[in-house]
Amino acid sequence: MSEVVPNLVSVVIPVRNRSRWLPDAVQSALNQSHSPVEILLCDDGSTDGTEKLVADLAARWPEQICALHLPPRGPGPAREAGRQAARGEFIQYLDSDDLLLPDKFSLQIAALRQHPECAIAYGMTRLVDEQNNILVSPFKWTGRELPQLFPGLLVDRWWCTHTPLYRRTLCDQIGPWSDLRYSQDWEYDARAGALNVQLAFVDQPVSHHRYHSGVRQTQHGKWLVPSDQVRFFTALFRAAQASGVTADAPEMKHFGRWVFAAARQVARRGDIAAAKTLLALAEECTDHSSRELQIYRRLSRVVGWRMTAIVSEWYKRTVSRGVGPDTLRQSWANHSHHQP
Repeated sequence: MSEVVPNLVSVVIPVRNRSRWLPDAVQSALNQSHSPVEILLCDDGSTDGTEKLVADLAARWPEQICALHLPPRGPGPAREAGRQAARGEFIQYLDSDDLLLPDKFSLQIAALRQHPECAIAYGMTRLVDEQNNILVSPFKWTGRELPQLFPGLLVDRWWCTHTPLYRRTLCDQIGPWSDLRYSQDWEYDARAGALNVQLAFVDQPVSHHRYHSGVRQTQHGKWLVPSDQVRFFTALFRAAQASGVTADAPEMKHFGRWVFAAARQVARRGDIAAAKTLLALAEECTDHSSRELQIYRRLSRVVGWRMTAIVSEWYKRTVSRGVGPDTLRQSWANHSHHQP
């Protein structure tokens, strides 16, 4: 890693085959009222001309933009390459289709200076459309002042990748980004949460999350292959445990139901090994006290895992309840439900 430059903000932007929005994202980082700022453009093996745009942007602003041309490995490894190259005291992650508001760094650095015990500063994020019309403000839970990432992370990834600003020292503690294809940012936040990091809140809008017709990772809930679901849910649970969340916490109970739903879904798809692992994890979430899970396990031994999942899913649909604190609707799954 490079020698740290005091007061410098390093903006890490991974991109792959997405040239339409990238100039706007870069400009939002260049337009910050705070300086100095450096931008690491991490091209993840683009093949549609985005790689040339990345090179052109770096040539236009050579003092501020560094282009990294990488083999295609996914957004996590691309961000990690940027993190390794970053020289700043502060780290900002930004996806190539989102926007930072001009005073973001000034506000959040001031909050971190005022609260040296905090390692992350965050503020309000707005959901906007392709024309930057505001759809939801604040988006997700970014209008709430929360002292730590957990237990809320068990219910939702309650901010966006661009919402927080990190001290570089914390990013070094968190370690490298995961190669999970989806939700690697949630897993990254969970490792920060496991450290019981204190958060500094800025009660002002700091970023825009763009809702558009292109592909985003968080547009639906069926985002992980079974093996990655096992990795993701296990990592989130272990991080919550490390942070001190107990089985009787409402958020842990919610998470246990979510993992149980995932176990049923992968069983229906025929991945019995993943289903067994996820059911065991759901049981651990409830401290092995759930009668429903005990009945499910016994039934699976009699009629098989796939048939048990089919019957259970049919029953769940039959007695389905509206959205509430004991259901599984996450804010990222439907932006109109941005409060739990």
